[in-house]
Amino acid sequence: MTTDVTTIGRNDELTIADDIMKMKRLRHLPVVEEGRLVGILTQRDLFHAALSTAMNFGEKAQKEFLKTVVVKEVMTDEVLSIDPNADVKEAARLMIEHKIGCLPVVESGKLVGLVTETDLLRVIAG
Repeated sequence: MTTDVTTIGRNDELTIADDIMKMKRLRHLPVVEEGRLVGILTQRDLFHAALSTAMNFGEKAQKEFLKTVVVKEVMTDEVLSIDPNADVKEAARLMIEHKIGCLPVVESGKLVGLVTETDLLRVIAG
């Protein structure tokens, strides 16, 4: 798992999330409130929120549109998570079964890490 997890707040503008995800080349941003996991924002969520792309708006117009939307409006708030003591097989099984690209690692309600498809590939590659 990755323990140095970049997160975002539920009341942040989507432009902030978009910038973070592009800059850090991330596909998932856990949404936290006082250290507690309250949701997950994915690249797909951003894509769906950016209707302006489908309307052929330019990048500037799209940024302006994303400033009007906050994370809590498009995030997934029913987040499947896993305990830090779970094994890699269990994490992989859950991700495959639920067709998700990441799995937040939560201990006592607090986000302590994130398991992604890339993390699983690293384990396989050795």
